[in-house]
Amino acid sequence: MSELASKSCVPCRGGVPPLSGEPLRKLAAQLPGWEVVSDHHLRRQYTFPDFAGGLVFVNRAGAIAEREGHHPDLCLSWGKVEATIYTHKIQGLTESDFILAAKLDEAYQG
Repeated sequence: MSELASKSCVPCRGGVPPLSGEPLRKLAAQLPGWEVVSDHHLRRQYTFPDFAGGLVFVNRAGAIAEREGHHPDLCLSWGKVEATIYTHKIQGLTESDFILAAKLDEAYQG
């Protein structure tokens, strides 16, 4: 289990600035395969041999999101799932976004 995946998401109450600069780069470096888009959100595409494999992953990701109280945007298509994560309350990234991304990576069995 990665260090990030071993942590728990913390609910954002607002009033905190989104991550930027070096703190953002340090967290991003721990998540190969994820793209930081415009310092605003994380995005990754997971691939599967068929639709059913992606659906299993989406259900697994949904269970993680409910447990963590932090919910990604998931787009399921044949053979792929695209995940987008950011903290809606602040319209940017927090450590919890990186924690959730690490947990999704651990749930991926592709």
